[in-house]
Amino acid sequence: MAGARVLDLTSPNGDTLSQTAFCDFQRFLHEHSGITLGDGKRYLVQSRLSQILPETGLGSLDALIEALVRGQLPEKVRSRIIDVMTTNETFWFRDRGHFELLKERLLADLSRQRFRPLRIWSAACSTGQEPYSIAITALEAVREGRLPRANLRIVGTDLSQQVLKTAAGTVYSDLSLSRGLPEAIRQRYFQPHANGWRLKPEVRALVRFQPFNLLKPCTALGRFDLIFCRNVLIYFTPETKRDILQRLAAALEPGGYLFLSSTETLAEPVAALQPLSLRGTWIYQRPA
Repeated sequence: MAGARVLDLTSPNGDTLSQTAFCDFQRFLHEHSGITLGDGKRYLVQSRLSQILPETGLGSLDALIEALVRGQLPEKVRSRIIDVMTTNETFWFRDRGHFELLKERLLADLSRQRFRPLRIWSAACSTGQEPYSIAITALEAVREGRLPRANLRIVGTDLSQQVLKTAAGTVYSDLSLSRGLPEAIRQRYFQPHANGWRLKPEVRALVRFQPFNLLKPCTALGRFDLIFCRNVLIYFTPETKRDILQRLAAALEPGGYLFLSSTETLAEPVAALQPLSLRGTWIYQRPA
């Protein structure tokens, strides 16, 4: 009979994270990013923080977390810790039905109602695929005669400074482009670059990036006609999720729309958001 498998909780550099330090880190991450780490994520924390430990001069992961909780780490190191714990994968035109609805109906409808550039917010945008997919969708709508011009401004935000740096660089590898990007779109909106493919200026001009924590008030960002907040609320507690949704609703212009991911629904109603099913896609509108 085979022996019982023993779970190795030693980090790659040979250090072991204590349960007490792990619990301290769970509380820290929740307080500063809203993310709830499950009890089974102890090895993940060890693995990711072990990448940073050599930069600090501290002797152990427990000492690193103690310094973090006490506010004794430089801001650069603190930002790196949040970066490695919040970086998520993404791909182009995720939930394709959202982009079809955007191109075929919403951009034209909203443009007729607004005598100014449309403002669109891509929250938790990671390395930029979502806001650039929005920009390309608008340019495709112009090319197909659905819009007279791409009169919009897109703001991409994320808690992680590192992923925003990648997004602002606008250069993507062949592997990245293979994840959801049609070949015709690559040919139309990308140009060869030494490190892969770079977005053309007409796409880059529509998007800007800035760091933002979804736990903070949205007022500094202004009001938006469309907000994309997809595949991120699943990391928050129900109470935090409800608070974020209420603030997102307040950041919408009357008549504006909120996109969640196709797998997310509102566990309970948000007073300022009306669920709508448009062409088989569920979205949420702030009534005009």
